Amino acid sequence: MTISGHNMVMKQVGIATLKSHLSEHLRAVQRGESISVLDRRTPIAEIVPVRGRELLSIRYPAPDAPPLNRVPLPKFPKLNLDILDLLLEERQDYR
Repeated sequence: MTISGHNMVMKQVGIATLKSHLSEHLRAVQRGESISVLDRRTPIAEIVPVRGRELLSIRYPAPDAPPLNRVPLPKFPKLNLDILDLLLEERQDYR
């Protein structure tokens, strides 16, 4: 199923169809199409092509940079807190 709007056509697919034909749908997105994912006729997500990929570049470490396993890590701060108490306190807020 497809819906069309101003200068745009978006394909709509159900979750089961998306799962069974995922590669096909991802190739369509790679070609520039957008897909709306439906859960029982209700749109729940959109799969859209990545924009601005040319802005992303991979930089390699400088030749004189130390190997990653030799980079010193920052010291963990010593806090007088009980992590379990914080977790339980946070969970109480949701009850």
